[in-house]
Amino acid sequence: MSVDRSRELIDAVTASIESGKPLSIRGGNTKAFFGGPQTGEPLTMSGHSGMVSYEPTELVITARSGTLVTEIESTLKEQHQMLAFEPPCFGERATVGGTIGCGLSGPRRPYAGSVRDFVLGTRVVNGRGEDLRFGGQVMKNVAGYDVSRLMVGSMGTLGLLLEVSLKVLPAPRTECTLILEADRDGALEFQQRWSQRPSPISGTCHSGGLLHVRLSGSETGVASAKSKIGGDTLDDGDAFWTRLREHDHEFFKGTGRLWRLSIPQASPEPDLDGDSLMEWNGALRWVISDSPADRIRTAAAEAGGHATLFRNGGAETEAFHPLSGSLLKLHKKVKRAFDPKGVFNPGRMYRGL
Repeated sequence: MSVDRSRELIDAVTASIESGKPLSIRGGNTKAFFGGPQTGEPLTMSGHSGMVSYEPTELVITARSGTLVTEIESTLKEQHQMLAFEPPCFGERATVGGTIGCGLSGPRRPYAGSVRDFVLGTRVVNGRGEDLRFGGQVMKNVAGYDVSRLMVGSMGTLGLLLEVSLKVLPAPRTECTLILEADRDGALEFQQRWSQRPSPISGTCHSGGLLHVRLSGSETGVASAKSKIGGDTLDDGDAFWTRLREHDHEFFKGTGRLWRLSIPQASPEPDLDGDSLMEWNGALRWVISDSPADRIRTAAAEAGGHATLFRNGGAETEAFHPLSGSLLKLHKKVKRAFDPKGVFNPGRMYRGL
């Protein structure tokens, strides 16, 4: 069902600005665990739904922010198209607005691009109650400050997202998943070697001594790569990558705090206690560990990256990697420019923002 609640939502923001009472923006609430605590008066976006436009021949879809990701994916599937960044949903009620706000991408991200790469335009209500549009529905219309992409990963702290236009891609003609036995060093070496040559690899995952490799593309290209890589073929590869993306993989059922380490892909395994899983050619390391946050973040920083406390954290620990003084100052300036009264999702990214 298509429902446009724009006026109602703009009025709610205006009332919040006038009263000074903050808002807690919520879509399907499937990612409530991610980031800082939800504070403020709940403002639900899930009813603000429906496709605004979809042009399969132009590879562009525009939807209201409360539209379910599953609805968008179903619509695209009818045209043999897809959201190439494979957004994790963590529940059937996940919305496209929440997907943009959290900025998370799935297993295909290193090969196709991140969610930010596919955002063409947005409609946003800022902290002055202004209904603004940024970007467009084609890349050539994205000029000046790229505000649309600034919304990606902002956790709803800069404004209320009403609509988003996304570039979509044709779905691959065929896919298969290979399984190879490999220790961590062997898996890293394999991924480094294959990342430096043209190949139809569209996903890698190493855990428990097994390396899963997904191939996507033409039947000829996939068959050729399969013969060169070897290994065993997984019968239901689609289900494996869905479980991985949605954290239904056996690894994510472990107890302890779940950390997300983004580091250079050739980096050796950080010296940390706990179990780990590797994706993105080694650039994404999931770690389940109850080691002190400072130790984990220091290890990530020494490797040239950063660490996010993704799940099972506590109020005493910031979810996101601490910012340097200059970056924190910049974040505060951007926050004041978009949300001078501080009404949007206070504290969801960092305390005081």
